[in-house]
Order: sequence, then C-alpha cells, then structure tokens
Amino acid sequence: MPYVLILYYSRTGSVAAMAQQLARGVRRVQGIEARLRTVPPVSADTQASEPAVPADGAPYATLDDLRHCAGLLLGSPTRFGNMAAPLKYFLDSTSGLWVNGDLIDKPAAVFTSTSTLHGGQESTLLSMMLPLLHHGMVLMGQPYSEPALTHTRSGGTPYGPSHWAEGTEATTLSEHETTLCQTLGQRMALWALRGPRADDTPTASGD
Repeated sequence: MPYVLILYYSRTGSVAAMAQQLARGVRRVQGIEARLRTVPPVSADTQASEPAVPADGAPYATLDDLRHCAGLLLGSPTRFGNMAAPLKYFLDSTSGLWVNGDLIDKPAAVFTSTSTLHGGQESTLLSMMLPLLHHGMVLMGQPYSEPALTHTRSGGTPYGPSHWAEGTEATTLSEHETTLCQTLGQRMALWALRGPRADDTPTASGD
C-alpha cells in the first residue's frame, strides 16, 4: 500500500505531537498509510553512540523510507530560524536519491514548533523547503480556505502547520493547530494518491 512518510525530529515532544495529528489526517483517506519516522540526535562523538532502534517513539528513518514514499511531511523544531541539525544531517545523506531522481514530482509539505511566538516559524519552514525543491518535489502549503488558518491565535502559517510551545517544555496543541495538522495530512494523502498523471506530461507542439 502507498504511504505518506511523516519524517521529523523532536526534542521535547511538540513536533512529535504534530506528527501524530498529521498521521490522523492521512488516515482519513482510504488506500494510503501514514508512516512515522524520526532521526537520531547529532552527537559530538567521533563514533555513533545512539542505539540502532530508539527506546520509544517512531523508528529511525532509512533512505528507503524516503525513496518509496508517495508523499512527504517533514517536521522540525526551530533552531535560530532554521531546521534542527539532526534533520539537516539526514537530508544531507540523500544525495543518492537526488542523483537517481527518486523524489521528483512527489508532493511534500513541512511543519514546525517554536518556543516563542515570533521565534522563526516561517523562516524554519522555508529552510526545510529548500532541499525538497532540489529533489524536484512539489511543495504544498495550507490554503486560507481552511478557517483555522485565519482564526488561530497561536501557531499556523500558509507555509505549513506550526505550534507555539510557549517555553522549553512540550505543550498541548491548540484546537486550531490540531485542525491545521489534520487537514494538511488529509490533503497530502489525497495528492499522494493522485500521483503524476500521464496527461500532466508536456508534449511537443508545432507552434
């Protein structure tokens, strides 16, 4: 069965909570699965020190998880207006997928959590889009036809779902933040099932 890969890094649990709500949205659509995967922290050690399987939460992602996905939801906390190093480290290892064009035309979207309301949510989301564009993926945002995007008083952007954690500890997602995650997950699932259509391929003309 095709699946949407929900790939994320979470330090305190807020991004992981968003990933769970995105997965709920994906599961509203029949014929496609949600696959949750995370990445290990980056260590200053010269040798790998993390176990091969995390003690709890989602399994660690492999390149094959990314290669075979029908769509991608990519999540990270904000680190000075940028994605977190562990997620960047994983994406830096995907050059083989880029060479083969494995991700071209697949839909992708991004999500984030910050401890301060104006702590770089939008710049983080934009930074996460850059490697996806290099892979030839088709980026998906959140349209303002979703009322929660206008009514939210915490997280939520047209670039992708966000959460305001209000500090260094994980906090509960607001009603609007939860809605935005679920609706994007559902939208992603529908587009992932659609796939590139034969009639989308440009053809030469005599004009």
